[in-house]
Amino acid sequence: MTATRSRALVFGGSGQVGAAVLARLLRAGWQVDALSRTAHAPRPGLRWLGGGFDAMPALASDYDAILSCGPLDRFAHWQSAAAVVAPRVVAFGSTSLAVKRGSADAGERGLAERLAASEQALFATARARGADAIVLRPTLVYGAGRDRTLSRIAAMARRRGLFVLPRGATGLRQPVHVDDLAATAIAALAAVGAGGTGYDLPGGETLAYRDMVARVLAVLEPPARLLEVPAPLFAALAAALRAAGRLEGFGAEAQARLRQDLVFDIAPAAAALGHAPRPFRPDATMFVPG
Repeated sequence: MTATRSRALVFGGSGQVGAAVLARLLRAGWQVDALSRTAHAPRPGLRWLGGGFDAMPALASDYDAILSCGPLDRFAHWQSAAAVVAPRVVAFGSTSLAVKRGSADAGERGLAERLAASEQALFATARARGADAIVLRPTLVYGAGRDRTLSRIAAMARRRGLFVLPRGATGLRQPVHVDDLAATAIAALAAVGAGGTGYDLPGGETLAYRDMVARVLAVLEPPARLLEVPAPLFAALAAALRAAGRLEGFGAEAQARLRQDLVFDIAPAAAALGHAPRPFRPDATMFVPG
């Protein structure tokens, strides 16, 4: 008699984290339904379903697990209304919940509030259904060439041969590789007594922002130069680039965070989920979209 394979429903499977999660699920022998608004080539064990939160395709009534690797607020809203059930739900959120809670920027504060409300809604829905829900909050993600921080920095540096930072960009960071996030997400599916909680997922090394950027620039081909300028000059340069449509975001709040330590405790996720991320040792392929 053939054993029944565990089935998972995955949201955001075509994103940078979702793609790594799908790969690990398939290697572990799961049967996966993944949603996407664009067509994808079929793979053994993987069924792509066309659609998304705005146009949900027909789904099975139950799965062994549901994983969300996309927007947490939209997933939490869908989960509260959907008839689809699963004993284990693992969803990715963000450490922006803590980082941007006290921001002077109303948009950033709003993001933090939505993340907090979404986590609580997700946990409440899971409790009502007798399920376990876990939220994973990555720090600064890298590794697939699709992030909006380090890969963006690498792309700008390749074009110009250098990257500019304000002096004093020494706030601490903990970059985390996408595959380490995927490994922890899969481990969360089997974790006992870990539900109803959000876990911060930092990387395996803590280093200053300017040192993190310097490591990225050093592995580019050819390597790029890091140029540090006085903070007022950097602010004026960034404002000019935004006005010219050549730079998105990176306003006063983002610049101030370059001097702030954004450090999270790895211990809870390590103890409950076995989170064991690698140190930050990048290579050039990590900043090129695959």
